[in-house]
Amino acid sequence: MPEHVHVHAPHELSEQGESTTSRERWLEIAAALLLSLATLGIAWSGYQAAKWSGLQARRYTQASTARSLANRASTLAVQDRTQDLLNFNRWLEMSTSGNSELADLYVRRFRDEFRPAFERWLAEDPLHNPNSIATPLREKNYVLANAVRADKLERLGDLRFEQGKAATEHADDYVFATVFFAVVLFFAGISLRFAWFPMRILILALGAALLVYGGVRLLMLPSL
Repeated sequence: MPEHVHVHAPHELSEQGESTTSRERWLEIAAALLLSLATLGIAWSGYQAAKWSGLQARRYTQASTARSLANRASTLAVQDRTQDLLNFNRWLEMSTSGNSELADLYVRRFRDEFRPAFERWLAEDPLHNPNSIATPLREKNYVLANAVRADKLERLGDLRFEQGKAATEHADDYVFATVFFAVVLFFAGISLRFAWFPMRILILALGAALLVYGGVRLLMLPSL
């Protein structure tokens, strides 16, 4: 029996060629789109990571400065309290010994922060009132401005340090996001190397999934 040879008509070959070329073009467009979006994602992530790193450095510097000033203010507060205690003890010694002239001298040397507490303590008649406070340094209205300033600076230092830690975490998150976009670049690049269409589609699909995941992570991160 004569063999039957299947011959493709020219228009069939043309349709198959056009279909293959069309699919290749769409895959190339998809790969180019992935490359473009991943590049934008890397650029934005790098920019934000640099911004957060700069903020981190500023916040840590501010925290260090605030704590240094807090230590200085705390030292001054201790010195002020010591001076008040010494002047009060000398006044108490002179007043109990009957030397009113020297006692008045020490009263005039009292600091402005100590004087209201001393007057309130004195009004309680401590020499005859056993329920009075032992020393004006324990009066509620005895407040050292340097101690208050030290507390505020210490709290500011803690706040700036926590803000610095948060900025570090945000910078790390943006750097981590670049990993996903770098993988997308890799997948989009190697997809053009394969001639087998199912493999190219699979690689591009994986790249697209990673691109979406990286984009969602970027949307969830704070920006500067």
